[in-house]
Amino acid sequence: MRRRYPTQDHPLLRIGLTAVAVGVIGLFLLFPLATVFSEALSKGIAAAWEALKEPDARSAIRLTLLVAAIAVPLNAVFGIAASWAIAKFDFRGKQFLTTLIDLPFSISPVVSGLIYVLIFGLQGWFGDSLRDANIKIIFALPGIVLATVFVTFPFVARELIPLMTDQGRDEEEAATSLGASGWQTFLHVTLPNIKWGLLYGVLLCNARAMGEFGAVSVVSGHIRGLTNTMPLHVEVLYNDYQYVGAFTIASVLALLAIVTLVLKSLLEWRYADEIAATHRH
Repeated sequence: MRRRYPTQDHPLLRIGLTAVAVGVIGLFLLFPLATVFSEALSKGIAAAWEALKEPDARSAIRLTLLVAAIAVPLNAVFGIAASWAIAKFDFRGKQFLTTLIDLPFSISPVVSGLIYVLIFGLQGWFGDSLRDANIKIIFALPGIVLATVFVTFPFVARELIPLMTDQGRDEEEAATSLGASGWQTFLHVTLPNIKWGLLYGVLLCNARAMGEFGAVSVVSGHIRGLTNTMPLHVEVLYNDYQYVGAFTIASVLALLAIVTLVLKSLLEWRYADEIAATHRH
C-alpha cells in the first residue's frame, strides 16, 4: 500500500474540492456568461449587428470608452502619487490618507452619485454659480467622469501601495545620493520597479470604469443618445423589452471584460520571471 505523508491531502479531498470549485465557477460565472451571448444571438447575427448599429447604442459605446479614457489616466496618476507618498515618505496624516483611499469601497456607488448631485446639481451648493457660468456638470460628461473617477480611484493605488512598501526606499535613496533629481529617480528607479503592478491596476480600473452603473446612473440623467453609457443603455433596452439589443450590448461589455482578463493572463505568462523578481525585490 502506498504510504501517504501527514501533510499530503487525501485524493478524494482534492477531487472533491476541485469539483466544488469547478461547479461554482460554472454555475455563477460561465453559465451566466454563456446565457448573455446566447440571448444576444437568439435571433441571429444580423439582428445583433443591427442592435449595435442603432444610434443610441453607438453613442453609449462611444461615451463609455471616452469616460474610461479620461478616468483611467487620472486614476493612474493619482494612484502613483498616493502610493509613492505613502510608501516612500513619513508624514502626519499618512494613515488617514490610506483610509481615504479605501472610502469608495465602503460607500455605495449610488450614494457617491447623490453626493455629486448635492454639490454640482442645480439645487446644489455650487448650482447657482455653475448655472451663471453656463457650466453643466450633472447630466453631462463631466459628472459622469467625476462619478467614475470616484468609484475607481482605489484600484491603482491599492495595487501599488503594498508593492512599493515591500520594495522599500533603498534604491531611491541611493539614486538621490548620487545626484539624481526627484523626477529622474521616479523615471529610472521607481517606475521600472512598479510597472507590472501599475499595469494590473490600470486593467482593473478600466474594467470597473466601463462597467460602472450605480454612480453614473444618478448623475447621468438617463438621456438616450447623450448621457447613457453601455450599462445604462442595457437597462433601458431591457425595460423596453428589447432583449436582443440589451443582451448584445451586455455581450460587448462581457467581451471587454474577457479581453482585460486575457491581457492580464498573457502578461503573467509572458513576463512571469520578471514579475516574480519585481515582487521579490
